Amino acid sequence: MIPDFLNLDFLTPEVLRPEIQAFAAGFPVTLLHAGVTLLMLIIGATLYSILTPYKEIQQIRDGNSAAAVAFGGVIIGLAVPLAASMSASDTVREIVIWGGATILLQLFVFRMVDFLLTGLPSRINEGEVSAAVLLVAAKLAAALILAAAVSAG
Repeated sequence: MIPDFLNLDFLTPEVLRPEIQAFAAGFPVTLLHAGVTLLMLIIGATLYSILTPYKEIQQIRDGNSAAAVAFGGVIIGLAVPLAASMSASDTVREIVIWGGATILLQLFVFRMVDFLLTGLPSRINEGEVSAAVLLVAAKLAAALILAAAVSAG
């Protein structure tokens, strides 16, 4: 005989309240969607670090604060449109399609910003934090615009 305090019959689906049933059904999906989006963020940041002429990760390890600020801006700049694409998607397939599109667009925009703000990447390479802040602001502005475009569609 099982003592009453160990009786778990109240956890059967027929007895659970609708809110708990909804949570039990939705939470695994939430974890899956968040996991896929985080993986895409890691892939996007890795692609950026491969494509950039300056090796930010090594510079950060060497103590370059400007590189840390700039790379932090890249991560946030990728995360904002990815979050919007996850929010606008219902399935993992949609998250991958829209997330992949936003990553490619953001990487293109990042290159364009680096091109338009000529000289800033090299100043960041030299450790100038003010240049990194300006570059991050431009990249975050582009990220917000892209996120709004994704969520409007």
